[in-house]
Amino acid sequence: MGRRGSGSDARPPAPAMLIGSPPSAWGRPDRQGLSVDLLGCDTMVDVQVVGGGRMGEALVGGWLASGRAPASIRIVEVHPDRRVDLAQRYSGCDVSERIGAASGTVVAVKPGDVPSVVARVGAAGGGRVLSIAAGVTLHPPETAAGPGVPVIRAMPNTPALVRCAMTAIVAGAAAAPADLEWARELLSAVGEVVEVAESQIDAVTAVSGSGPAYVFLVAEAMVDAGVLAGLPRDLATQLTNQTLLGAAQLLGSDGTAADHRAAVTSPGGTTAAGLRALEARAVRSAFLDAVMAAKARSVEMSS
Repeated sequence: MGRRGSGSDARPPAPAMLIGSPPSAWGRPDRQGLSVDLLGCDTMVDVQVVGGGRMGEALVGGWLASGRAPASIRIVEVHPDRRVDLAQRYSGCDVSERIGAASGTVVAVKPGDVPSVVARVGAAGGGRVLSIAAGVTLHPPETAAGPGVPVIRAMPNTPALVRCAMTAIVAGAAAAPADLEWARELLSAVGEVVEVAESQIDAVTAVSGSGPAYVFLVAEAMVDAGVLAGLPRDLATQLTNQTLLGAAQLLGSDGTAADHRAAVTSPGGTTAAGLRALEARAVRSAFLDAVMAAKARSVEMSS
């Protein structure tokens, strides 16, 4: 059995672990099926997340913030030090090294560990499965789960850490509308959710999965440019960060990106001059190339 967390219910600081755990931590099934050392929680919970890394922790924080009872959540993490940390952060949750019975399980481990973990989930009565492992198609978890077990694939992004994620979900063969609604409810606690076909997931990965890194690169470049223009770095950073945050808020309002760009671009003005320089350097084309390269790599990784 796991143990209930002890400590403050205050919202924890941003997580610092990598998504999931090292592949070797979860082991592999033997010829008889499963290694029993990761099985054995008898207490049924509404939802368990296997893998207490950054994304798993972000989901737990979102669920608690949205009103889900701590006692209805199990966090499965194989690293002892990390379990202690999670137990302190999430008072009342069942923090355990063992996969157990649940109405549904979120698999948030390294891609190579997904089949063995999903098999363990099935053996423990872990219910339907939501896999958030990058680059893992539906086939491996569906095969490991067995016939009739609902499996949903999801592609979230790192803004889940601040509950502003964009997540795409894909229904497996046995997933009914109620299963998709369950996945949507869990993932909407950390941002927006859309349903796509699995044939679209590589493009989704290239746009929203990798997209935050593109924005961070733009932010780095803007800060450096501000310094080149004579600003102190801390001031350039503040100006850049708030500008990008504000622009993102505008994108969520009425109008397209092109509309908002046009609204701030006066004929013959400073913005027009800056945009002309960017277009002369083929920045738009560079973003097209970046997305297509990321999509190609996603296809390669999942094949």
